[in-house]
Amino acid sequence: MSEQNSGLFSELKSDLPAGLVVFLVAVPLCLGIALASGAPLFSGIIAGIVGGTVVALASGSPLGVSGPAAGLAVIVLTAIQSLGYETFLLAVVIAGVFQVLLGFAKAGVIGYFFPSSVIKGMLSGIGLIIILKQIPHAFGYDSDPEGDLAFQQMDGETTFSALEHMFSAITPGALLISVLSLAILLIWQRPFIKKFKIFNIIQGPLVVVVLGIVLQGVLAGTEWGLSADHLVSLPVAEGWSEITGLFTLPAFGEWNNPAVWVTAFTIAVVASLETLLCVEATDKLDPYKRLTPTNRELKAQGLGNFLSGLVGGLPVTQVIVRSSANIQSGGKTKAAAFIHGIMLLVSVLAIPTVLNMIPLASLAAILIIVGFKLAKPSLFKEMFKQGHKQFIPFMVTIVGILLTDLLVGIGIGLAVAVFYILLNNYKTPYFVEDKRKDKGVIHLELAEDVSFLNKASILLSLKKLPENSKVIIDASQTLHIDYDIQDILIDFKANAAYKDIELEFVGLDEETMELQPSAKQGKVVRNSKQLKLDSSVATS
Repeated sequence: MSEQNSGLFSELKSDLPAGLVVFLVAVPLCLGIALASGAPLFSGIIAGIVGGTVVALASGSPLGVSGPAAGLAVIVLTAIQSLGYETFLLAVVIAGVFQVLLGFAKAGVIGYFFPSSVIKGMLSGIGLIIILKQIPHAFGYDSDPEGDLAFQQMDGETTFSALEHMFSAITPGALLISVLSLAILLIWQRPFIKKFKIFNIIQGPLVVVVLGIVLQGVLAGTEWGLSADHLVSLPVAEGWSEITGLFTLPAFGEWNNPAVWVTAFTIAVVASLETLLCVEATDKLDPYKRLTPTNRELKAQGLGNFLSGLVGGLPVTQVIVRSSANIQSGGKTKAAAFIHGIMLLVSVLAIPTVLNMIPLASLAAILIIVGFKLAKPSLFKEMFKQGHKQFIPFMVTIVGILLTDLLVGIGIGLAVAVFYILLNNYKTPYFVEDKRKDKGVIHLELAEDVSFLNKASILLSLKKLPENSKVIIDASQTLHIDYDIQDILIDFKANAAYKDIELEFVGLDEETMELQPSAKQGKVVRNSKQLKLDSSVATS
């Protein structure tokens, strides 16, 4: 599958239903993140529209979906309180410019310096936190807004205390809707359902939302009825003048305020880091194992933040919750993200009252399934089998995310992973030689010790390889290869089939990419010319 050779809507059959699911997930998240950030509710919708349209078109990520960033909620809340909303918007505009400059400075390579154990821990941690945060909504306890992923909630409770208090505030109607919704979603994934063509066209999440709207209408006026607090709450504007009033312009006169520039730099750095982490995680989930050009992604996010701040929106990043929902719903190209952005725009202009009939319990069921797929028990078993050097950073990242927030948890996991890396690599020097043989055969020779520290250079070299070529990856001289590098080679093998690259492995098991005993014996003599692959433009 080569997206470069196909149009934006070439996979519309898959991307349209995926875009619909992402749209349904995005509406409450946009509103919830705005509420958690202390910003006007519509600012979250603006960020979602900009992320889904402008960023989607400018980005090179085939499956990533952008929108308001939960990881920035605390920073945004503090900035709005200290600067005022209009001045804060100016900081968002300037942050966008900073991000574009980071893209031109090729800072996107930073994203490759995160171990697989930490990235997989991030995915599982987010999966678990989604489930824990959505269970109260499924029971009808909606004190914490959607999109708040931090352990310490804005209402003074924690993730775990909310689970305790929900039992004293159960809403029977919401619980009925969530149970029926979960049952439908689980049945929809069974193999026998796929045999019916109609069920391949109509997505389970759409059925769940329609069922929720119908049930809440039926239950209205009874003791099982749902109040407005249990429903989506999208701002409804009457007439064009009220619609334009939902947009806010930045206070450009505050350009010389030092606090604006400090806030802008903070937003740019944190938003870029969150985006790069999400890009790495999304590429890991991509069934086609495509690589996102990270420098281009920073430029796209910068453009998105510039425009979002210009019209009154929150900061934008690529978001793993929406991106994973896109992948799990069968999205294949960036058209799914674009469709979700257009649906957001049309819905707030044309059908806000219909969206406000959707129960949060219905959306909770959808997100619980998304969270479970990110934190599958099989992944924990797989990481345990990799040994303590992989499993401990993986678990530390998960626990860190659950007990703090996304970025702090990742930082803790990264510190543990780096400790193991340094412990394993401090004695052995590193080098990777890229050699090209005659007759169009590209030969990549790995060093004696290949670790996570080599991850970026190997990823960039593999990305540089042309389509329709023959590549030999030679580990005959290698004494040690990290799991991260094995993971990269496994993904590259899957991706090579779509680029018509003929692969040959020397000294590596083609399934697991583990070293074969013969790889440690003897020295292979080659009469090829050395050619250093220029990977400096690989992330552009």
